[in-house]
Amino acid sequence: MNILKNLSLIAFISCILFACKTNPEFDHREWSDYLGGPDRNHFSKLDQITPQNVDQLKMVWRFSMPDSGQMQMNPIVYDGLLYGVSAGLQVVALNAATGELVWKHGESMKAWYSLSRGVAVWKGDNEARVFYTTGQYLHALNAKTGEVIESFGDHGKLDLHTGLPEIAKNKFMLSATPGTIYKNLIIMPTRLSEDYDAAPGDLRAFDVITGKLVWTFHNIPYPGEPGYETWENKDAWKNEEVGAANNWCGMTLDTKSGILFVPTGSAAPDFYGGHRLGSNLYANCLLAMDAATGKRIWHYQFVHHDIWDRDVPTPPNLITVIRDGKKVEAVSQLTKQGFVFVFERSTGKPLFEIEEKPFPASVMEGERAWETQPVPVKPAPIARLADQLTENDISPYAENKEELLALFRASDRRLFAPPNTDPVFLLPGYDGGAEWGGTGAAPDEGIIYVNSNEMAWILQLEKTGSAELQSPGKILYDAKCSACHQADLKGIPASGYPALLDVTKRKSEADISNLIAQGKGRMPGFPQLTQQEKEDLIGFLAGKEQPKTQLAEKPLLPYRHTGYNKFLDSNGLPGISPPWGTLNAIDLNTGEYLWKIPYGETPALREKGFPTTGSENYGGPVVTENGLIFISGTKDQLIRAYNRHTGEKLWEAKLPAAAFATPATYMINGKQYVAIACGGEKLGSKKGNEIVAFALE
Repeated sequence: MNILKNLSLIAFISCILFACKTNPEFDHREWSDYLGGPDRNHFSKLDQITPQNVDQLKMVWRFSMPDSGQMQMNPIVYDGLLYGVSAGLQVVALNAATGELVWKHGESMKAWYSLSRGVAVWKGDNEARVFYTTGQYLHALNAKTGEVIESFGDHGKLDLHTGLPEIAKNKFMLSATPGTIYKNLIIMPTRLSEDYDAAPGDLRAFDVITGKLVWTFHNIPYPGEPGYETWENKDAWKNEEVGAANNWCGMTLDTKSGILFVPTGSAAPDFYGGHRLGSNLYANCLLAMDAATGKRIWHYQFVHHDIWDRDVPTPPNLITVIRDGKKVEAVSQLTKQGFVFVFERSTGKPLFEIEEKPFPASVMEGERAWETQPVPVKPAPIARLADQLTENDISPYAENKEELLALFRASDRRLFAPPNTDPVFLLPGYDGGAEWGGTGAAPDEGIIYVNSNEMAWILQLEKTGSAELQSPGKILYDAKCSACHQADLKGIPASGYPALLDVTKRKSEADISNLIAQGKGRMPGFPQLTQQEKEDLIGFLAGKEQPKTQLAEKPLLPYRHTGYNKFLDSNGLPGISPPWGTLNAIDLNTGEYLWKIPYGETPALREKGFPTTGSENYGGPVVTENGLIFISGTKDQLIRAYNRHTGEKLWEAKLPAAAFATPATYMINGKQYVAIACGGEKLGSKKGNEIVAFALE
């Protein structure tokens, strides 16, 4: 009894001394979880920086990473250290007050495996561990020293193929988004191929101490499991020609109930689903799961039989809303198609009506689009939809307006128009709508703040090659590369897909071989290709003569995607009228918008005196309880602060490079900071390599 009394006294004193830090995950002096907390609300109660003094913010420190290029990472701040990941996947720990380097781990990778959105920190009783990924490996480091935790996995690293069937062991896999920590578990998101060679998107939880697999959930159900009946291909689970349905954007955790909310992506192949007919559970879902066991509690599917690559792109938000005068714990999910869905957290009951609306049938051989798709009645979409546009919506700034009008008229602009050999006008485009940067929230008020893209893309299919004589390198290029880099190797630079016409002059064969196997940026790797196949592909890229061969068999897919083509004018600007990006405040108590403003500027048009157009933006906001929004994510290299109640811009500052990332705010030694990673490179912007922090001087 005396021991219990003493323990209680110690707990009471500790609570007083440390401001009742009973749940360090929600200590707003820190930013110790991805996107601010397990609830992924990007929210802070820190109030030193106010709407009245925010215009006095100054850059107080800057740290140069050891390599340069796009950084999507959200800085993590724990126990006085700020953790970040460079473009070359080196991990740094900085003094969060000064930006001075405390430790660095790893070497810059010449063949970069992926972008990183940051690290996850596990806080134990006597130690803390930092988890980060390089390609298919999850690494564990001592949070204070950066030393490898040799007892975790295989000498400090764990192959993320662990627990997958044998057929998937050599398939492309990486993780760009930090795992979710629940007690002594880390549940990992995975990025996979989006073609017929994709690994299965099984959800798996690992022990943070040992790296051992604790539980698995099959996103493509096995025989006898709920959801198996939603696949007409009864062998889909075998992963011979169907895969993915993975979580890649991260997850949200209700720490009180232990419910894990997992948004999932589409099944693969992306744009042709003839081999995976059916509604395809649990692709394109929000899964509510028991975090301890991986058992499903409820689910909701946002797209049935997805053939548009409508992955759910961001973790959901945990909020409280008012219904019939009572507080309701809710979860809200944003989608690429611009829809906002709101559910009761424990049951999955929709809190706004959702209509199952009929949509067009597919005319493609072997394909069968699902007859209906869910559309929420409220709130209104965060972006314009393709079927809402008219010819008057062609950009007034375009110099080739007639050319744009011709393509616009030739395109199918119906909502959920199935992919076709004729162009389909996709708005919001492949990136959304909502994107991976996520949504900020004032959780106790039931208000969300989301930046949205309004970039139109053209979706089109073409017949796959026939049994004509082709070189083995050409066959491989058509199957693996042409959708992004085009049949003529000229790429789609405006969409971020470089030309490959002279790649063998710019890079060695060894570097190209590594890039093919491992991937880079948004390019998936193809580790399953043999050495001979890689040599054949490189030979084709180099223009070497190769013996022609006849395709051995009919291609697996009768159609292929022609590439990620943005609807752009001759100057590389969006072909539709502004706004091209917006910032939105939505009251989920009522489903109504509080305000909507164009977000981002187009420098070339601004210099000519045109009004604010909005722009493409990648990265999310930080929301403070006392009325601020901090956000960057635009090509114009600015970070901005807004009044979250009105949408009024209160402050902006020039960054060393564009920051396609979500900021963090934290307090050290009584001073509040706002930090952000500035890597540039995306959208054709210059490369950068700095983490910078702002504070009141």
